[in-house]
Amino acid sequence: MENGLTEGMPAKDRQFVTALARGLDILRAFHAGEGMLGNQEIAHRTGLPKPTVARLTHTLTELGYLNYIRRFRKYELGASVLALGYAAISSMDVRRASRQPLEQLAHALNASTALGGRDRHSMIYLEACRGPSVVAITHDVGTRVPMASTAMGRAYLFSLPDVDRNKQIDAIRRRWRDDWTKVKTGLDRSFKELADRGFCVTWGEWLPELCGVGVPLRNTDGTAAYAVNASAPIYQISRDRLEADWGPRLVKVARDIRTGMAAQPSTATAPIAPVRPMTNGNGARPPIAAMARR
Repeated sequence: MENGLTEGMPAKDRQFVTALARGLDILRAFHAGEGMLGNQEIAHRTGLPKPTVARLTHTLTELGYLNYIRRFRKYELGASVLALGYAAISSMDVRRASRQPLEQLAHALNASTALGGRDRHSMIYLEACRGPSVVAITHDVGTRVPMASTAMGRAYLFSLPDVDRNKQIDAIRRRWRDDWTKVKTGLDRSFKELADRGFCVTWGEWLPELCGVGVPLRNTDGTAAYAVNASAPIYQISRDRLEADWGPRLVKVARDIRTGMAAQPSTATAPIAPVRPMTNGNGARPPIAAMARR
């Protein structure tokens, strides 16, 4: 069973609307590349009672956020979800400012680069680029990766004010309680790297075949936190090069993105940037990425 949206919320938060949270939890149960889900599967993923799930899926279908496929008696995400997602991502100053620097770095390193923001206890890709011959990594916009075990996630955590960081770490501790000692060791090491050098390195800590570097990024007024990363298969790059070359380059990219955000017009007057399909350098569209494991 996957954890629901109410995980980690204060028990007596009078402003928290549980019914809304449950409806959003239904939508979060759908993962990229997996297709349709029935009420039983949704109930298992969310931990909600099946009768509650049935009422919520009916309501979401009536509102256009789910489509009911009668032949299979299952649901798929509806167009209204796409409308919400597109409205959010197309209005982000940070995404517009990050596209060119991340794309240039991906081609220079022949690596995958990305911009990510928080999605509860994970990071979600808001922009993603790939070098001309990268074939092993197919993460795209919308991919979710763990906050606790990736360079991007750790860089994001490091950028938070102490109160917010401690709240997130406490939630991670509960979520990863069986492996907390290992997770905490990785977090502590990455935080020290970030304090000393401005970037952190992970080597096979999320997926054994991947390594990467992460750098925190805040918008120009400091009100929103993000992170950028560069990643590659471990057979493609040495750890020494990650630390001596990729890390400093990514720090510069984060600085360039912040400068670009300060220079560009506000979202009220700027043209909307389309969600561009990621290519592999020769114009071919890579396969749609499956949702990253949590």
